[in-house]
Amino acid sequence: MSNMTNRFPNWPMATESEEKELLEALYSNQWWRMTGTKVKEFERIFAEMHNAKYALGVTNGTNAIDLLLKSFKVKEGDEVIVPAFTFISTALPVMSLGAIPVPVDIDPGTFCLDPEKVREAVTERTVGIIPVHMAGHLCDMDRLMEIAGEFNLFVMEDACHAHGGEWKGKRAGSIGDAGVFSFQQFKLMTAGEGGALVTNSQELYDLAFLYHNVGRPFGDKKYQHLVEGTNYRLSEFQAAVLLPQAGRLAEQNQRRERNAKILNEEIQNIEGIVPQGRLEACTLHTYYMYMFYYNPGKFGGISRERFVEMLNEQGIPAYIAYTQIHDTPIFKEFAANLDGSYSFPNQLNCPASRKVAEEVIWIHHRALLGDEETTRGIAQTIREIQSGVEARI
Repeated sequence: MSNMTNRFPNWPMATESEEKELLEALYSNQWWRMTGTKVKEFERIFAEMHNAKYALGVTNGTNAIDLLLKSFKVKEGDEVIVPAFTFISTALPVMSLGAIPVPVDIDPGTFCLDPEKVREAVTERTVGIIPVHMAGHLCDMDRLMEIAGEFNLFVMEDACHAHGGEWKGKRAGSIGDAGVFSFQQFKLMTAGEGGALVTNSQELYDLAFLYHNVGRPFGDKKYQHLVEGTNYRLSEFQAAVLLPQAGRLAEQNQRRERNAKILNEEIQNIEGIVPQGRLEACTLHTYYMYMFYYNPGKFGGISRERFVEMLNEQGIPAYIAYTQIHDTPIFKEFAANLDGSYSFPNQLNCPASRKVAEEVIWIHHRALLGDEETTRGIAQTIREIQSGVEARI
């Protein structure tokens, strides 16, 4: 079996451009976003990239969700609809405010929120929806915005996987009331840690700025603290690292799309492997993760965990899917402490989400940044594992 270790580009990518920007920030002696220029420049560029009027750089994507929830005036007891299948950070900020994240089932093909299940889950306590653009495939934003309008709900796009992604040509984060992004180490753009929110609402932006800047408005010299804020500010060094990546993102998204198409073609005839589906309206899928169902019955009974280990041993950066959020210990503890008379609208019955959580594997996006040969090599490795197992049976 041909080992693919070192066949894929490293991630993160460190270039002379990052070095130049970092040194500029270093020797400027202005390392704080309030006095420096790098964060402001990055925010301007990032907003333009996503067809939004405003962007705010913050400490991470989780904190971006928290800032927006506070800006939307979410309060204790409010319900916020979230996908049952997502990383726990989509729900944690809701829980920390004493509000209730309501897990709703997903589409088994796209792994994104199922709009009909969203509609069924709306109650008199529902105030908003946080659709997650899973792996970079945008949710059905047309139907979700229609539902939000019907019930007067806010829509906060969790676009932490979808930098530059599109739904019918509209950029991620610009379709709902606001969108959030992550710059954690694995993400499509990274500063190790970091995040951003985008919006077309000046009111939302101004509130989020206050909350992220310990309640102080921009330019304040009198120590005004207008809201109970905290320090979620991005640093000049993080922005310096992000600036060159903003210029590379479009080409990298295009390359991942090309290679994902090749990989889809290669694995469509491998029994036991079914990739994430795609809607035509998702006009740009960023492929933060290349996701696929795995059927151990077609691989000699090898468990999903062992199959991932075998891919890793061959140099392919693979992982098992997230746990359903309501199956995590922290959510179970949260739910147990709710008022005894409270019951979730859907009784936490999310079969599509459970199937994805139990059967799906994902491959990190750097594996789609290589050439056509290395992309085909991923499928060949899967075939060779399958053939090797069959030969031993």
